[in-house]
Amino acid sequence: MAAGSINNTEESVCKVSIDCPVKKNPLKHAKSLTVTRKIEIYHFFDYESDEPIHVQGFQDAMDNMKKAEQLGKQIKYKSGYSNFTFDLWILLHMADCNTSYAHRKQYITLINRAFCEKFENMDEYKHEGNFKRCLSKMNLVNVIDAIKRARNIMQRNQENGYTLLQYKGYRYYKENPSLSAWEAIEKILSDCKLL
Repeated sequence: MAAGSINNTEESVCKVSIDCPVKKNPLKHAKSLTVTRKIEIYHFFDYESDEPIHVQGFQDAMDNMKKAEQLGKQIKYKSGYSNFTFDLWILLHMADCNTSYAHRKQYITLINRAFCEKFENMDEYKHEGNFKRCLSKMNLVNVIDAIKRARNIMQRNQENGYTLLQYKGYRYYKENPSLSAWEAIEKILSDCKLL
């Protein structure tokens, strides 16, 4: 979601500026910041699979978020995880996604349908130009729809009796689909009185 979509909406009660550096390590990012007041940072990361290397990467992200909070810089890190991948969040802008998948590559069929594309695989979809073309098909209404769809997924997970796991104070579902990435966007839109 581009800040411009919010800033160009007359109904918005505030203007936003979104800093989205691609930083895999929240601790390194926090160390590089000069902070003069309390801030919240949402770290977007993936639960890509139950393979040990991916589970370790997921836990490492949360470990580093917690360490970053302990630097004494008034930083509060919040989880913006997606299970399996960030592509779930992107897909929810255009369509429901309530199916549990065995592999990340299975999203391509839904992405093609939702965005009226014909990508052969996830690598083609993730090519910068192709990804940006998909993003250009979204608007603020799609973002609001994605928040609703994501909230519904999490509510269904709770109703299905899935265990909401906790690690270092961050909560997540091991089952997919699940995500918390939407919470940051909901907060921004809510603060701007667009929800």
